[in-house]
Amino acid sequence: MNIQRFVETRKAKGLSQADLAEGVCTQATLSRFENNGHVPNLKILNKLCNRIDFPLSDLFPKVGVRYSEVVEKMNQAEFFLITSKYEKAHQLIKSITVDTIEDSPLMLRYHYLNGFIMIFQQQPIMDILFTFDQILLEEETSESTIFRLLAYTGIGMVYSRENDLNKAEFYFNKVLEKIYNYPAKSMEDTWRVLNIVYNSGVFYSKIDELEISDALLLYAVTICSDNHVTYYLAKAAIQLAKNAIIKKEPTDNILELIYDARAYSKVNRNEIALAELAKLEESVLDSA
Repeated sequence: MNIQRFVETRKAKGLSQADLAEGVCTQATLSRFENNGHVPNLKILNKLCNRIDFPLSDLFPKVGVRYSEVVEKMNQAEFFLITSKYEKAHQLIKSITVDTIEDSPLMLRYHYLNGFIMIFQQQPIMDILFTFDQILLEEETSESTIFRLLAYTGIGMVYSRENDLNKAEFYFNKVLEKIYNYPAKSMEDTWRVLNIVYNSGVFYSKIDELEISDALLLYAVTICSDNHVTYYLAKAAIQLAKNAIIKKEPTDNILELIYDARAYSKVNRNEIALAELAKLEESVLDSA
């Protein structure tokens, strides 16, 4: 509520709390409202507002307007995260004033984005874990489920980065217990499920569980196909090609995966992926 504006209007009218409250409520009731945010019943609140010519509707925040700029920044930052433009994502997240979204559901999304950006920018492990703890320490609700799964994924990724693979696997296992049954409700939700499935596939490749890795990556490809999402197709295909190299599959099979990934990367104009694929192709041809 915009209580501060209410107080400023009262003072501008030259009224003390006692003056405004007279005949409407006790001064203590008004003081609790102005100083502690304890809202009286609407009839009393409406009378107080009328006495200082303050529209009752102005007390209530315009949520859509208030958060629209922040949501747009988060949407763009999430897109940059998907397309591996981590510095651009970082700059957007850094430009958000956290005070404006405190006590709102957007804080969970803020911590998720910030945590993943920190991972890819090689930030210290304790700082990253603290960021994800901001999600995990919140009360669990249906709306928070996907962000909790993302937090577990991020923690698994950072332990994997530190080569603490037992701890990493513990967190990835927690994710995989639930992600298959998670009902994505929006395109952003689909992106987040893909983030989890893809990074889980990368981890299981790292610990030489290639069958599990391939299954997860092929699941990511299926999600992309079913939802007409292309951004993770290239990533999944690149990792499948890397898995095929580890398994010493025929060169033609590996090159086919590389060429598929290149086609997806061109569609998305993903220069980072294209550069990685060029090096991968060169190493495969050199060893053929």
